[in-house]
Amino acid sequence: MGKGGSLSDGVIKKILLSYTYVAIWIFLSFTVIVYNKYILDKKMYNWPFPISLTMIHMSFCASLAFLLIKVFKVVEPVSMSRDLYLSSVVPIGALYSLSLWLSNSAYIYLSVSFIQMLKALMPVAVYSIGVLFKKEGYKNDTMVNMLSISFGVAIAAYGEAKFDTWGVILQLGAVAFEATRLVMIQILLTSKGITLNPITSLYYVAPCCFVFLLVPWVFVEYPVLKETSSFHFDFVIFGTNSICAFALNLAVFLLVGKTSALTMNVAGVVKDWLLIAFSWSVIKDTVTPINLFGYGLAFLGVAYYNHSKLQALKAKEAQKKTAQADEEGGRLLEEREGEGSGKSSESQD
Repeated sequence: MGKGGSLSDGVIKKILLSYTYVAIWIFLSFTVIVYNKYILDKKMYNWPFPISLTMIHMSFCASLAFLLIKVFKVVEPVSMSRDLYLSSVVPIGALYSLSLWLSNSAYIYLSVSFIQMLKALMPVAVYSIGVLFKKEGYKNDTMVNMLSISFGVAIAAYGEAKFDTWGVILQLGAVAFEATRLVMIQILLTSKGITLNPITSLYYVAPCCFVFLLVPWVFVEYPVLKETSSFHFDFVIFGTNSICAFALNLAVFLLVGKTSALTMNVAGVVKDWLLIAFSWSVIKDTVTPINLFGYGLAFLGVAYYNHSKLQALKAKEAQKKTAQADEEGGRLLEEREGEGSGKSSESQD
């Protein structure tokens, strides 16, 4: 009874922890998205400078990561050669800076709800780029699933009350760059056996992002900011916003590290529905029935894709366990045969 009870307590504790990680990630992701929208939207805080906002985030995250690694030594730095940094981290940093720049820019033109609907295309982009780079195998049924997601998003876009072509281009560009970044991480870092937690990844990637963003900032936003003499830097707004962005990176690590990337995908769907409801009820964005119908179709496609991924993962784990069991059985058989041959030679002596 004691053993059964302790096992039950352990399982309950694990489930509660998993739900806690999911809840923290959803809350922080939700907060960062709404906060960024509040800062960038012309009808709210009215500071439409997405490159500047992203640079503030990157400089804050890089500084905090530097302090945690070099000064307080909370995390051990990963050994990184100059060649590896230039060949792997720099391209990933470039893609990340473009993804953040375009996604933040989209909040100026599109509603929070519609952006979440467009983000449903992320599995489509990741799979397509994975096939292009030969990291994913092409399958007809998976491609049909990807087309169903795309069809659903297209219906949602058709039903959007405040459709803005430039905003849609920006968000689709952000999805494409983010998907490429995820595939490149797998190719450039994971294949070389390098794993970065959020603090070490920010330590290496954030300064790189800042430098890449500096070039367009000088030509696009700096001249406008220079002329805006009335602007003063609000440390409370931008400080808390940057803290939320840093905390979100830590939450991603906790969620994926303690559960799985698949759990994050499922949690992401829950977060999207919450944001759509919040956008409609609090921000008063218009959400049409065609919007919801199209996103509903896309949601079913994403749910099926996550289910397929889970089944494939289970099959892979079962195959690995079978292979380990066969290997162990073969080793035991060899040991027994060795013992038998040893005894026979002793009897001959």
